[in-house]
Amino acid sequence: MHAQSITDPGEEIKISFGYNFTDDSGEESDGIDNCHGIKLHRANNSFSCLSGAALSGNATLANTNICNGLFGAEILPALDSPTSFRRIPSSQSFSRLDLLSSSLQSNLSILSCSPSSPSALHDDESFSWRSTSAPRNEGFLNATEFKIAGGAAGEDRVQAVCSEENGSLFCGIYDGFNGRDAADFLAGTLYETIGNYLNLLDWEMEQEPGKLSDRLGFCGTLHDAVQDDRSSIKVKDTSGNINQGSYVDCSAKVEKPCDSFKKKVLKSLELALLQAENDFLHMVEQEMDDRPDLVSIGCCVLVVFLHGKNMYVLNLGDSRAVLATDSDVVSISKDEVLQAVQLTVSHNVEDESERTRLLKDHPDDPSTIVAGKVKGRLKVTRALGVGYLKKKTMNDALMGILRIRNLISPPYVSVQPHMTVHEISNSDQFVVLGSDGLFDFFSNDEVVKLVHSYILCHPSGDPAKYLVEQLVMRAADCAGFSMEELMSIPAGRRRKYHDDITVIVINLGMNKRTSKASTYQ
Repeated sequence: MHAQSITDPGEEIKISFGYNFTDDSGEESDGIDNCHGIKLHRANNSFSCLSGAALSGNATLANTNICNGLFGAEILPALDSPTSFRRIPSSQSFSRLDLLSSSLQSNLSILSCSPSSPSALHDDESFSWRSTSAPRNEGFLNATEFKIAGGAAGEDRVQAVCSEENGSLFCGIYDGFNGRDAADFLAGTLYETIGNYLNLLDWEMEQEPGKLSDRLGFCGTLHDAVQDDRSSIKVKDTSGNINQGSYVDCSAKVEKPCDSFKKKVLKSLELALLQAENDFLHMVEQEMDDRPDLVSIGCCVLVVFLHGKNMYVLNLGDSRAVLATDSDVVSISKDEVLQAVQLTVSHNVEDESERTRLLKDHPDDPSTIVAGKVKGRLKVTRALGVGYLKKKTMNDALMGILRIRNLISPPYVSVQPHMTVHEISNSDQFVVLGSDGLFDFFSNDEVVKLVHSYILCHPSGDPAKYLVEQLVMRAADCAGFSMEELMSIPAGRRRKYHDDITVIVINLGMNKRTSKASTYQ
């Protein structure tokens, strides 16, 4: 059954973008219609196209006010491209942090030399501030120009960055809550911060290849490492959770050289997230006297980074990445069912392992979980920001009933992410990234089935937008409305019926069925 189109979708689904690859002969590969994407002319990648769509449920300010409104007025508008990808020369700082005051940059640099908590980085010796002037070379994220798309829907932010030169794709879904400031901050800074850490890793390997290869077991150079297809790893989070998939446990005694390299890449992603946490909370501390609401604002984080055949996944909170895969890559028909493999862990009190971990971490606090929420306030157990559940000083900034009166042993919300790296194979068809609003209405299997059937019928269509439309249909049916009646309800009031929804569908191009470009790999 095909989707009923939302009435005047341009007015409601304000984020709907696509990206399409071509092979070296200039022929288009199957995927998103080129009318709202751009063509790429390199085939050295493991994905053929992507689409993104988002719909507001919450009402929020049009622009964030953090840093005296600088993010909303200067940084984010320069990065937003909600209906198509556009080119950004690499000579420009992606995050435009030069627009921030010099005093703030100084404070951030000093603060970021220490982790958010003594145990956050364990005994890692590499944690230090990676400035935007860190050594640059022909490394991980460096390219002549990038193609970016992104925007906001309610308190969600979505971001996608492609490079045709190195065949890389970065996708971020930042699901904000209690406000959009944390999501805006991540949209303006996280990609650049990740790039700094990865480029420093690349630079260190090139400067001392022999020493680092002996000490860390790297595969010679970064280029050699990302081209090596012999192994893949799976990294545990601190709770010891393991997802399904063809992975090698990083705790195994025998470790291949490229496994060690991939662990270092994941560590770079983790350090960048901790950097963002420190920087955001520092800005909150500077402004909470004037804006005490900032201490309650937080964000779930989902980052997917594809480079070569490796897909690195980091999540914090309850957004998901779901891989669609099949053992039979010879013939995929409408009647064949793809397997849905969740690559992320849902960090909320409904997850038994998360609930157990939280109670174990706070044995002297009988009110750690109240009414199915952390301290009676928050369902997610891991998130960026939400300082009032992490620091007593920030909780004290709140007044009256907003303040938690028995904050016995903070922090109650962790910033330790779950991380995975998956080597894309011919059996992998696509991956769906979504904020929790999508999974309020659809299971993993339903999402995969919907996308699969749509792509088979509409190979040049927009599966992300289709998913959003299907969700609206289901939400309207649950509420006893028609689609038109539900969509006529303004954002804010419509939150009663559905959350903010953000979706990215990445078509993986490791086989001929998915992408013509894959024949040139």
